[in-house]
Amino acid sequence: MIPPNYSDICKPVNDLFSKDYPFGAVKLEVKTTTANGVSFTVNGAQDIKSGAIISELKTKYADKVNGLTYTESWNTANLITGQVEVANKFAKGLKIELFGSSALNSNKRALRSKINYQQENIFARVNVDALNPAVTADVTVSREGALVGAEFAYDVNSGAVTKTNSTLGYAGPDYLLTLQGNNSLNLFQVAFYQRVTKNVEAGARAVYDYKNPEGGVSAEIASKYILDKDAYVKAKVDNAGRLGLSFTQLLRPGVKLSLAGLFDTARLQENTHKLGAALTFEA
Repeated sequence: MIPPNYSDICKPVNDLFSKDYPFGAVKLEVKTTTANGVSFTVNGAQDIKSGAIISELKTKYADKVNGLTYTESWNTANLITGQVEVANKFAKGLKIELFGSSALNSNKRALRSKINYQQENIFARVNVDALNPAVTADVTVSREGALVGAEFAYDVNSGAVTKTNSTLGYAGPDYLLTLQGNNSLNLFQVAFYQRVTKNVEAGARAVYDYKNPEGGVSAEIASKYILDKDAYVKAKVDNAGRLGLSFTQLLRPGVKLSLAGLFDTARLQENTHKLGAALTFEA
């Protein structure tokens, strides 16, 4: 089995804690696909507190015969991006990506290339930043459920390693356990995810900062309960007393609504709580 890339090793846990929680904003997403395979995605979000609105238009075309994908986007910050991907063209499991961006109202530019290689029991990536010379690489190796991953970044100008992270984990049929050491083994995280039944998911994670021992261990737990085929609820709480609640309903095929709230149970009488909503249309 091909393991996940390094960023996705903890994806089941991270999704349980982060997806379907549009705190502090009202979000709208519209996805459509034309007859010739070109997809359009429009994202918009308004911050409830400030009223600021951000949006993005993204188009994507995939030539499956030749393994070619082209994606471009334009957002309200006047940032234009383009990305070309070629998958399985030169070798099985090899994908080459070229990404570029340019801000119309400033000199902000970016040009990066990425090589992904995946085979049985291994997933490796190398990302090269051409304008701000730097190299980021990561690899994940798996065997019989065991996962080992590492990530590092190297700045060419300074000649220094700027990031080193590592992960150990084990993925069972319905559960995942991981231990991460980030920031040169100064920040540790233990995470656990389990699909308890076909309708119930649960997870927990704890973080300890070695450089800030007075801060102790921060911990949180989360769960998801599927009400029926069209609706589910989620909840999470941390050791600071912050409670997150979410309800997601499929209103009709292609239309999904999520409502969420983040409540500080230690200061219920204060104006510290956040509400939010997200509406998605997909054709």
